[in-house]
Amino acid sequence: MASHPAPNPAGPLIRRDLLIDAAVAAAVFAASLALSAAIASDRGDLDSSLDAPGVLLTALSSLPLVGRRVAPLAVFVLTAMASTVLYGTTEATGPPIGPTLALYWVAAGGGESRSHTRLTLALVGGLLVLHVAAAGLGNGGFPGTELVFGTLVWGGAWLAGDRTRLRHERMAELEDRAMRAERDAERERRLAAAEERSRIARDLHDSAGHAINVILVHAGAARLRDDPDPEALRETFETIEQVARQTVGEIDHLVGALREDASHREGEVEPPPGLAALDALVDRHRAAGMDVTTMVHGDRRPLPPAVDRGAFRILQEALTNAARHGDGSAQVELVFGRNALELRVSNPLRRDRTTRAGGGGHGVIGMRERAVLLGGSLDARASDRRFEVHARLPLAEHRT
Repeated sequence: MASHPAPNPAGPLIRRDLLIDAAVAAAVFAASLALSAAIASDRGDLDSSLDAPGVLLTALSSLPLVGRRVAPLAVFVLTAMASTVLYGTTEATGPPIGPTLALYWVAAGGGESRSHTRLTLALVGGLLVLHVAAAGLGNGGFPGTELVFGTLVWGGAWLAGDRTRLRHERMAELEDRAMRAERDAERERRLAAAEERSRIARDLHDSAGHAINVILVHAGAARLRDDPDPEALRETFETIEQVARQTVGEIDHLVGALREDASHREGEVEPPPGLAALDALVDRHRAAGMDVTTMVHGDRRPLPPAVDRGAFRILQEALTNAARHGDGSAQVELVFGRNALELRVSNPLRRDRTTRAGGGGHGVIGMRERAVLLGGSLDARASDRRFEVHARLPLAEHRT
């Protein structure tokens, strides 16, 4: 099966521009002939103005405009030379329309460098002198009027073209700035989305890890009971069911936020919990058989959303570590300072966990990362068979 070349989208545009330039060149040719005929009619010399050489020179001074997009300077030189010969061999008067338009497009196109622009201006000046001198010879007198008129016409054409070039350059610069601003905004949006997805991933890890550890503690306690108490077993399974149900619901919300179109649906993803859920978190660990005590110092007050969420996740992870590695008790202390919130969670370590609580696990790494992202710090260390997590979170305004 023979393959066909893909259509070039620039083809129709090129053909359209060519047709426009051909129409302009034809219009200039017709206007030049009409102007010559009108002037000759006023002089009573219509036949001499429309002879073959005159028509040919008029065509050469106008029809090359069809190629002005390809070689504007060459088109100007050709039309100016043809117009010079026309004005030198006949008594033609009036503005040379073809060379004037060609000069406008030369100026509008601009030069590659300042030296190129200076050479172009020198060439234009030389052709202007030749054209004025030829007009003076054709009219048989000193070309004073032609000099002033030609300078005004060609000078105006150059200034108009140069203004057009400057306007196009400014528009191109503004478009470039707008595109750069759009790209920067898109990059910022992607960075913000990546940061939010990273936060959601950490929340997902914390929620799942906490729930699994609570379930493991309850399941282990039920398995190790010497006397199978149906009521105690029922409470244990109820706690496991409640923790699993709550965690599944929170995971559903977090995963929903990670969907590709989540940013376009407002109100479907609930915000993660903050310190307002601390009591429920402590009660959950107490129900699992863990002895948790809490102390709050300072005036408890609303926190910036990012700090509120981060503090809760740090406490959640610290209590999860205490349940996994501790002896069944933990102390939680919150200090609401003027400029910072301080969190302390400490717990005794079991003998078989003393050497493995150096603070290098993924949980500690995640807590430290959260604190650093909030502009704070976190220290986790084991000492005298106790493990302590101490976090300090600044209370400056954070992005939600």
